[in-house]
Amino acid sequence: MQTITTLEELDALYGAPVPAALAKEIDYISDHYRAFIDKAPFVVLATVGPEGLDCTPRGDPPGFVRVRDRKTVLIPDRRGNNRVDSLRNLVRDPRISLLFMIPGIGNTLRINGRAEIATEPELCASFAMQGKPPKCVLVVTAERVYFQCPKALVRSRLWSKEAQIARSDLPSTGEILEALTDRAIDGAAYDAAYPKRLEETIY
Repeated sequence: MQTITTLEELDALYGAPVPAALAKEIDYISDHYRAFIDKAPFVVLATVGPEGLDCTPRGDPPGFVRVRDRKTVLIPDRRGNNRVDSLRNLVRDPRISLLFMIPGIGNTLRINGRAEIATEPELCASFAMQGKPPKCVLVVTAERVYFQCPKALVRSRLWSKEAQIARSDLPSTGEILEALTDRAIDGAAYDAAYPKRLEETIY
């Protein structure tokens, strides 16, 4: 198998980036880029730590990621399963990467930077949903900000209704857990209880 092992080999394979690909990258949140953040109900958050990498989805109504200023965004950490893999990474390595996505829009927005975990009660309270504040807020300082062209979303037809598949075409969460735990978890019971559990723990 032939592999690429040096930057020189990589550059020779792909050539120079187009000028627009470089011009779009800045070190602050412009008004145009803020518009993407304000409209995005979903962001993928990537971190790195001693145990390896982590990539996790975050979602809420549009505007849930708050632009504090031209260098900073604030992200509430909503209730989850308490694995807190991303937070464990950030405590030890502040590097973070964000990918914002907006339903129906092909362009995505990326922010690379560093994050701190803030727990000030007033700040957390300002992000409360259904009367429940997050336990912490990620304070992300932007170092590189740029948009991504829509080719990947066009090729995948991600927003196309015709590309959607039925949930029944995939194994359910309960089925997966039952198999992985050698039936220690009752898959059918887990799936049956999930809608109520989701309703009670969404925030």
